[in-house]
Amino acid sequence: MHVLFLSPEVWPFSHVGGLSEVSHDLPLALGRAGHQVAVITPGLNINGNSSEGLKKLDIVLDVPVSYSVQRANVYLREMGKGVNAYLIGHENMFDRDGLYGNQFGDYEDNAERFVFFSRACLELAKAMDWKVDIVHANDWTTGLVPLYMRTIYKDTACLRKAASVFTVHNIGKQGVFWHYDMPLTGLGWECFTPELIEFYGKINFLKAGLVAADMITTVSDTYLRDILTQDLGFGLEGVLNSRRDRLVAITNGVDFSVWDPATDKHLAANYDAANLENKKICQTDVRRHFGLDMEGSRPVLAVLGNLLERKGTDLVAGSADEIIQMGFDLVVMGFGDNHYHDLLDAAVKRHPQNMGLWLGFETELAHKIIAGADMILMPSRYEPCGLHQMHGMRYGTVPIVRRTGGLADTVADFDQSADGNGFVFDQYSSEAMLAALSRAKDVFAAPDRWRDLILRGMNSDFSWNSAVVNYDQVYRRALELRNNVEEAPRHD
Repeated sequence: MHVLFLSPEVWPFSHVGGLSEVSHDLPLALGRAGHQVAVITPGLNINGNSSEGLKKLDIVLDVPVSYSVQRANVYLREMGKGVNAYLIGHENMFDRDGLYGNQFGDYEDNAERFVFFSRACLELAKAMDWKVDIVHANDWTTGLVPLYMRTIYKDTACLRKAASVFTVHNIGKQGVFWHYDMPLTGLGWECFTPELIEFYGKINFLKAGLVAADMITTVSDTYLRDILTQDLGFGLEGVLNSRRDRLVAITNGVDFSVWDPATDKHLAANYDAANLENKKICQTDVRRHFGLDMEGSRPVLAVLGNLLERKGTDLVAGSADEIIQMGFDLVVMGFGDNHYHDLLDAAVKRHPQNMGLWLGFETELAHKIIAGADMILMPSRYEPCGLHQMHGMRYGTVPIVRRTGGLADTVADFDQSADGNGFVFDQYSSEAMLAALSRAKDVFAAPDRWRDLILRGMNSDFSWNSAVVNYDQVYRRALELRNNVEEAPRHD
């Protein structure tokens, strides 16, 4: 099948969260399975570091936005077998410090920016005259695309027989804008209804994808159940339940050609399950980088990712002193709310030999930390899937997680399951998190039990192989349904 894979962030062109890695790995896995995949993403700061290997195409897209036409350049880069990346370049829209916003918050013109991107994706399909089978849109930034396919682009030759698949990676981010932005979309006011994109008097881009897509996927079984509830549906649980027959969970995977301690070029030393001694060299490298006690024998506990409340950063920042007092050395890398930056920085100043902090994200350093740590802590309030717990297990780094979303689906508690590969706690509290850390530290003190736990994780299969088979089935089901779906209102 010819698949258009639309994502706001794709590694290495842009990175904010796990969507970037998924949008790189999944298309490559689809390509290896025999599909032809065109990945389309914004060209963020197109002349920066991500421009290596890009070829500017000899086409210019005329993209309608409201009553004007914006012109976009297109850049191409081959990603792998059967997979090409197309970057949409526009100076005013995408030559900015951040993808969604900067240190002052989200950009005020995000509605216009992602209307532009969504329509540019479909205009590119027209310009290239692709015969498209599947349009796979991801998260709120591309939520309008399935609705566009039913309305404005309904009679576009290359898209006429295409089916749409919409993946929800994080339902907490929905792209909600005031109704005065409706003209930007190009859709008629007949689409501004509770059945389509109206949401408490505003426009909801994510809702557009949910109501218009032929099939909907999300990224883990537990998260699927979560978002059908009032607690974690964020106001869209009714829409999701009404389309339950179109909703499928497919757990994300990990690209083991990138995440493999035996071949990882970022590491101070390589190792595998048969030779774990070199993991100690990786830990020494991490201790040196963060200025930790080089003679220390305390277990190194890592926290990576966005420093936000939903990631449990309030628990980590509020318990940093207790974690150090328990006998851990703590390493944190990420970026998020300034409040947490300040709390963590203050904790480092109190414990300079036992705690390190890196504000930002660097791919090489992330690999080094995951290889050098003994454990990785993910105390998320909610977590659609999570990737670092799977990275950690591959690298012999034991995950300690809260039982939510994809963390619940990939980590089994060592004390409660014969197949346990980590430590799990239920209650969202510092007390429950610290109790799980205490259990992990007790097992760490028993080398034979700890080695057994490490090997269970390293031998787990979290590759994309099964996920690709499931996506193939979803694509085929979407195509079957396409001819029988009740049409949304046309745009005249």
